[in-house]
Amino acid sequence: MLQPSLFAPQTLTVSDLTRYLRALLESDPVLQDVWVMGEVSNLSRPGSGHIYFTLKDDRSALRCVIWRAAAQRMGHLLQNGLAVEAHGEISLYERDGNYQLYIDALRPAGEGALYREFLRLKARLEAEGLFDAERKRSLPDRPTRIGIVTSPTGAALQDMLNTIRRRWVLADVLVSPCAVQGAEAPGEIVAALNRLALLPEPPHVILIARGGGSLEDLWAFNDEQVVRAIANSPIPTITGIGHETDFTLADFAADQRAPTPTGAAEMATPDSAGERQALMQADRWLTDAYLQAVQSLRASWLALQNRLDRLNPRAGIRNEQQRVDGLAERLRLAASHGMVLRHSRLVGLASRLEALNPLAILERGYAVVTTEAGQVVRRPVDVQAGQPLVVQVADGKFGVQVTDPSPADLQGKE
Repeated sequence: MLQPSLFAPQTLTVSDLTRYLRALLESDPVLQDVWVMGEVSNLSRPGSGHIYFTLKDDRSALRCVIWRAAAQRMGHLLQNGLAVEAHGEISLYERDGNYQLYIDALRPAGEGALYREFLRLKARLEAEGLFDAERKRSLPDRPTRIGIVTSPTGAALQDMLNTIRRRWVLADVLVSPCAVQGAEAPGEIVAALNRLALLPEPPHVILIARGGGSLEDLWAFNDEQVVRAIANSPIPTITGIGHETDFTLADFAADQRAPTPTGAAEMATPDSAGERQALMQADRWLTDAYLQAVQSLRASWLALQNRLDRLNPRAGIRNEQQRVDGLAERLRLAASHGMVLRHSRLVGLASRLEALNPLAILERGYAVVTTEAGQVVRRPVDVQAGQPLVVQVADGKFGVQVTDPSPADLQGKE
C-alpha cells in the first residue's frame, strides 16, 4: 500500500473530487455512447414525468434516469422484471455521489427470469380458476374487527393504523405479524393468515400489506402457497402491496386489491366523517318526517274531534233540552193566556148568568110564587081560593094561602 505523500499539491473537498470524477466519466467516449443490458427493478414514475429505475443482473446494479421528453417515447417499454437494453451516457449525480445511466434509447431484451416465473405461475393458477371474479366476496360495510398481516416494524403498519383510527374508531385491530421479505416470508405470511382465521372471534376482514420495493422484494407475495392461502381464506381479504404500479399474484387472489397499504385501510373502513354526515342527514329527515306525521295526526285528530262533536248525543240532548224548555215555556205562556181568556169568558158568562138568575131579581125585592108542587104561579087564574102557595124571596121561603084570586084587580093594576 502506498504511503500518503507529505508534499501533495493540494487536498480536495468532496465536491471537488465529485466534480473531477464526473468530468472523467463524461470525457470517456465509451461511457458517452454505451448500451447496457439488465433487468428493470425499482421502477418509479413521479409526477414530474421523469422515470427512475435500476438495471441489474445477478452481480451488480446501475441506477438509470429517463428525462420526461424521452420518457414519453419509451416509457411504455418499462415494467419491473423485464430485461431491456438501454442506450445512453454515464455521468455522476454529484449530490449523492452515484454514477447513473442517462437513457435516450430503449429496446426490450426479453423477459427477466423472475418475470418469466411470475407469468408462468400466474397462467397456471389462472387456469385453475383461482383468480375468477365469481370467487370474490364483498367486503363488510362496517367491520368492528380488522386483521392485518404485515411486518410489525414496517412503516406500512403505522400508516394503516393511523388511517383506521382516523376513519373508523369503532374497529378493533388485530395484528398478525410476519416477515414480508426473504426466504422465510412465504411460510410466515401463511401462518399469520391461519392465526387470524382460527381466533375465537376472527376479524371481519384481513389486510395483507407491505411497502414498496423491487420485484425481488415483493416476491414473497408471488409465492404459490401464499397465493393459495389468500384465495382459500374464509375471511374476505384486501391486499395493499407496494405502490400503485406494483402487481403481485396475491393481488389477483385477494377479494380486493388496493394500490397501497393506506389504500387498503381506506377500502376496509367507512369514512366516519361521511357516516356522521349521513347520520345528520338521516336525523334531519326523521325529524322532518316526525313533525309532518305529528301535524298530519293532529289535523286528523281535530277532524275526528269535530266529527265526534257533531255526532255526540250530548250535544243533541242539550239542543233537545233547550227545545223542550222553549216548548214548555211556550206551553206555559199559552196555557196562562188560555186560562186568562177562559177566566175572562167565565166572568162574562157569570155576569150574564147573574143577570139572568132569578135570585138576583129577588134581591131587588121581587118574589117567586109557586104551588106546593113547584109550579110557578104566573097569573091569578092559576090559583084558587084557599090554595096554599110558597113564596120565594131573596133570603128564604114562606107559605101563604090564597084568599081571593082577582084577575080583574091585577089587570087593573097593569
